[in-house]
Amino acid sequence: MKQPDSPNSPARRAVLTAGLAAGVMLINPFGALAAAPPGFDQWRDNFRARALAKGISEATWNRCMARVEPDMSVFKQMRNQPEFHEQIWQYINRRVSDWRIIHGREALKKNEALFARIERDFGVERGTLLALWGVESAYGDPLVQQNHMTPVFPSLAALAWNEPRRKAYWETELINAMKIVQRGWSTPQEMNGSWAGAMGHSQWMPEVWLNVGFDYDGDGKVSPFGRPDDALGSTAKYLVNRGKWHRGEHWGYEVRASGGASGSRTYAAWASAGVVRADGQPFPQPNASAQLWIPVAGGPAFLLGPNFNSVKSYNPSMNYALAICHLGDRCLGGPPFIQPFPGSERALTLAEVQEMQTRLTKAGFDTGGTDGRVGNDTMKAIKDFQIKAGLLPADGYGGLKVLARLRQGG
Repeated sequence: MKQPDSPNSPARRAVLTAGLAAGVMLINPFGALAAAPPGFDQWRDNFRARALAKGISEATWNRCMARVEPDMSVFKQMRNQPEFHEQIWQYINRRVSDWRIIHGREALKKNEALFARIERDFGVERGTLLALWGVESAYGDPLVQQNHMTPVFPSLAALAWNEPRRKAYWETELINAMKIVQRGWSTPQEMNGSWAGAMGHSQWMPEVWLNVGFDYDGDGKVSPFGRPDDALGSTAKYLVNRGKWHRGEHWGYEVRASGGASGSRTYAAWASAGVVRADGQPFPQPNASAQLWIPVAGGPAFLLGPNFNSVKSYNPSMNYALAICHLGDRCLGGPPFIQPFPGSERALTLAEVQEMQTRLTKAGFDTGGTDGRVGNDTMKAIKDFQIKAGLLPADGYGGLKVLARLRQGG
């Protein structure tokens, strides 16, 4: 669903500042007017003809593009995507965090009727959809919009103009964004997103918003912002249509498996071969099919059903899909993995993460807040602390070892 170069959490701080004069904002909704970089105006003039040929009206062009200036910081964001080489257990711990589990349960309680309706209409399990929402936008937390999102038209204009590898892609997405405005679904001012243009509760690129999104709350427009109905209903529809979701089946189960058999077979056949659920419970649908996956030798093993691959249609990473599926189970009361990953630590509690962030901040390492959420700011602060303290590897992972050193005073 997302632009694949964009990470699972939003990419950067907003570039608009609170000090912009109201008069300037009325002239140009994207920020203060500045001289365009050499070549941009000529590109925009040429692009205008291509946009109008694709059905964009003069009025829409003027609303979206006539005064836009390219957000040149997108190129720094592309070059400087944070590199954190996480082991799978670190990846899982960071995404299946105490914060996400606690707030996921609150979000489910608040939106119980919506999730029940989606399950009836599409058959998509509430846990999986809830976890996608939690990983993509922290359950629609407005602080994510405020602190990590920036106006989409300046970002897409910069990429369409001056990103040589995929100019056609970015131009298409920029035209898609204008079509959304032209349909009356949104305004240029409302369309804030990641540096790559992914927006809203489930981080839609304009193409997804335009072609996959639908009006699930019946207000006459399609929107990934505001009420989560359109975003979550459309995401469920996406998982069904593009991900081939199987109604009534779970994504899979942690199992105990001695061998490394491959191929797809029924749960009953796996059980006959000695592969059993790690919690000792029977497989509820013995005639459904699954494949065995052991991510790391000596770690937990899983039987994966078709709905695991449905989640992969949203993001092709195996680790991402496992994190989503496991977070969904945890939000619904499921336990941590029974077999630990080799060399792993338990995940920090919410209070421990907040303590770590507070101690890092006091030591001069800016975590961007002390709310118990571990994003790129906190990971960078941890990595910088690890380097200064001589903790190896300096991998940006905030676990028990880092917290222990901070408690010792660094």
